[in-house]
Amino acid sequence: MSQFSVVSGKVVDELLKGGEEDVIERVRAAYLAHGARDSINPDSYFLRFPDKPDSRIIALPAYLGGEVDTAGIKWISSFPKNTSAGRARASAVLVLNDYETGYPFALLEGASISAARTAASAALAARTLAVRPPTSVGVVGGGVIARTICRYLHRSGTPLTEVRCHDLDEAAAAALGRHLSDSFGADARATGLAEALDCDLVVLATTALAPYIPAEHVFRPGQLVLNVSLRDLAPELLLSADNVLDDVEHCLKAQTSPHLAEQLTGSRDFVTGTLAEVLAGTVGLDPERPTVFSPFGLGVLDLAVGHYLYGRAAEQGLLLQVPDFFGGTLR
Repeated sequence: MSQFSVVSGKVVDELLKGGEEDVIERVRAAYLAHGARDSINPDSYFLRFPDKPDSRIIALPAYLGGEVDTAGIKWISSFPKNTSAGRARASAVLVLNDYETGYPFALLEGASISAARTAASAALAARTLAVRPPTSVGVVGGGVIARTICRYLHRSGTPLTEVRCHDLDEAAAAALGRHLSDSFGADARATGLAEALDCDLVVLATTALAPYIPAEHVFRPGQLVLNVSLRDLAPELLLSADNVLDDVEHCLKAQTSPHLAEQLTGSRDFVTGTLAEVLAGTVGLDPERPTVFSPFGLGVLDLAVGHYLYGRAAEQGLLLQVPDFFGGTLR
C-alpha cells in the first residue's frame, strides 16, 4: 500500500454524527481484543515543557489485530490555557499504518476521534458497570470531553433526566447545563461540587493535575464514578470501592489516583479487574460498594475508531488523496 490519504476534521465530525452506537461497538470490540492480547499497546510518551507544567503532547503508539489489523499512533496535545483565548484545549492527529508493509496510509484529524473514543468508553462503562439505571448524573468539568460524554451517555440509553454540572469556571458549567437542557430535554443546571458528587452516576472530566476530592468524601453503595480525568480522587477513596481499569499497567503510573493508591498501600489488591474482564463475565462487582472506572485511554481505541472512520470515508468518496506523497516506494 503506497497511497496516502487525509481525512479532515470536518469529515470526521460528519461521519461521527449519529454513529455513537457504532463507535461504542468498536470500542467494546477493541477492549475485548486487548483483553485477549490481540493488540500491542506500549506506554504513552509524554512530552512536557518546564515553563508550561500544565501542558503536554502525548504519543500513543499501538497495534490492534482482528478485522482492524492496523498499527498507528495518535499525537495529541493538551494546552489548557488555550481555552482562555477561545481555542480548544486539545488538538491531535492520528496516523494509520498498513500492518503488512508498515507504510502509513492515512492521516486523520484526531481530536474529535479522541473525544469520541473517550466518550464511548465512558458510555460503555456506564452501561456495563451500573447497578441500576441512574436517576441523576453529576458532571464535573464543563469542556468538550464532558459534553461529548453526555451525548454518548444519552445515545446509549443512560437517562439524562437530572444532570448537575460543576466547573471551576461557573460560566462553563452553566453553558453545559444549557446545552444538555436544549439538546436532550434534561433538567440540567450548574451546582456546587458536593451536589454533583452526590448523583448516582458521576462523570469526572477535568484537567486536574492532583486530587481535590478529599479522602473524607463518601461515595454511596451502588454509585458509579467515571474517573475519566484520572487525578481528581484522593487515593483513599479507591480503597472502599470496586476499581475497574481499562489496563492495569497503564493506569498505575503517571500519578493517577490508582497509581497513588498503589503507592499508599504498597499493593494492587484494591484493583477489582478490567472492563474487558467485566464484559467477558470473568470479574464481578459488589453492589454494596461504589464502583470507580479509571480509563487511562488506550491507543488501540483510537485505532479502532480511526480505522472505522477511514473505511466509511473511503466508501463515501470523502478521502483527500495526496498524490506522490512517498518519494520512492521501490528498493
